Amino acid sequence: MRSRVSPHLHLPVRVLLAALAAALCAPVWPQAYPSKPIRMIVAFPPGGGTDIVARTLGAKLGESLGQQIVVENRAGAAGIVGTEIAAKSAPDGYTLFMGTMGNIAVNPVLYKNLPFDMARDLTPLTLVVSVAFVLYAHPALPVNNVKQLIALAKSRPEQITYASSGAGGAPHLAGSLFESMAGVKLVHIAYKGSGPAMTDLMGGHVSLEFDSMLQGLPYVKGGRLKALATLGPKRAPQLPDVPTVDETIPGYEVINWFGLVLPAATPREIVQRLNSEVVKALRSPEVRERLAQQGAEPVGNSPEEFGAFIKSESAKWAKVIREAHIIAE
Repeated sequence: MRSRVSPHLHLPVRVLLAALAAALCAPVWPQAYPSKPIRMIVAFPPGGGTDIVARTLGAKLGESLGQQIVVENRAGAAGIVGTEIAAKSAPDGYTLFMGTMGNIAVNPVLYKNLPFDMARDLTPLTLVVSVAFVLYAHPALPVNNVKQLIALAKSRPEQITYASSGAGGAPHLAGSLFESMAGVKLVHIAYKGSGPAMTDLMGGHVSLEFDSMLQGLPYVKGGRLKALATLGPKRAPQLPDVPTVDETIPGYEVINWFGLVLPAATPREIVQRLNSEVVKALRSPEVRERLAQQGAEPVGNSPEEFGAFIKSESAKWAKVIREAHIIAE
């Protein structure tokens, strides 16, 4: 006689199969972020102001994220090379781009055919620092202030050279604005970053450079360069005896800034995590102190605030570019 199995005994099997099916259909969550080192692209050679800020912030950010932040210097074409690499990277949170005012806000209005679209291909993360600028001179240049420089430049039109980190960058714009407002003609020499430009300035190959305090303050204190003026609206506490350009040319003001952006389509939760960690790092006493000593003021804001700031800066410098007749070199 064949034994019969109660249909109720099959219930656990049906429940098990249903649970298995649900598990197979459930979304597969990625590993906890971050699970590997993160690269931070800098579009200039090592030694420049952007590089200094990136490495200072990267060290602290790596501690809080539990992964190394690898600074990758990808210089060339006024920062366009490094920006393009960032714009075309995978939107997975493992590529950050430490851009400057020139990279992020100026290049899109200065160059007509960029190999990327800043608004479409990159998304704001946070404004990192605002950076005090200084007008540096080689010690051999026979001037000690802006008034003397203007007089010398008018007596030697198109003979005095100034270095910059590249066409369209903040140092170039600062020099062009100075020429326009002072009524002088200087000779612009573009380099592939502030590091090489500063090296040639100290070597006497060029006479002037408009660049960040981050870049040149140690050389001023060491006597290898002269600080003729600061470019902000008021004197810098690091150089209290150095006047502003505005004291001689009313209305002249240039303040550079650096900010972080990510490839577009980076998941929102990763953007929020990175924003939170970067802002926290910028508020840490050791990072604030180190940056402040070199003339950089930590900021740290939301992606939305940084996005609005970029738009306002682009509009501001587009006007300067038109009025000063600046063209990409």
